[in-house]
Amino acid sequence: MAVVHRTTMNPGKLELLASWLPLQPWYAGRPGRAPELAKAGGFRLDDPEGEVGIEFMVVTDTADPAAPVTYHVPLTYRGAPLPGGEAALVGTSEHGVLGTRWIYDGTRDPVLRAQLRALLRGGAVAQAQSASDTPDLTVLVAPGEDGPALSVTRVLNPHAPAAPAATHVTAVWRDRDGTPTRAVFAALRGE
Repeated sequence: MAVVHRTTMNPGKLELLASWLPLQPWYAGRPGRAPELAKAGGFRLDDPEGEVGIEFMVVTDTADPAAPVTYHVPLTYRGAPLPGGEAALVGTSEHGVLGTRWIYDGTRDPVLRAQLRALLRGGAVAQAQSASDTPDLTVLVAPGEDGPALSVTRVLNPHAPAAPAATHVTAVWRDRDGTPTRAVFAALRGE
C-alpha cells in the first residue's frame, strides 16, 4: 500500500497545474486568463511495485466565477524521469520526505494506465486521496462491455451520461458550495 506523507511539495501540485492546464487542448478556461485552482477531490491507486504514486486529482478553476470548470487530472509521481515521457511531464517538485519528484500526466504513464485498467476490471481497489491504506468507497465501477480502448474524462460534467454499455468508473468531488457531485472519470470502450 502507498503511504501518504503529511509534508510539503515545492512547487505545489496546484501551482504546477496552473501553468500546465492552459497548454492542454482540452482546457476549457478563458484564453489569456490564468486558472485559479482549488482542490475538489480525487482518489489514488497503488502501484504493485511501490515505485510510482498514482493520483486521480480533481481541481476546479474559478477564474471565471460565473462559469467554473472542474477538471479530472490523473497524475503520476516518480523518483526518476519516465523514459520517453518528456511530452507528458507536468513538472518537478521537491517533496519534503521523498526528494525530487517528476510529475506526469498520468494518462501517458504506463503504470497508471495498467492500474486504471485493473480498477475497471475488478483487479484494483481505489484508495482515499489523503489517507494511507484506506479504501475509497465512493469510487464505483459499473461493469459493461469491456473494450480495448481506455478513455479518460478530462472536463467533468455530472450531467453527461456514461455510454451505457461501457465499463466505467465514477467518483465523487465537491463543487464550489461543497455539494458532493459524481461523474464518469474513465471508461473501457470498444474501438
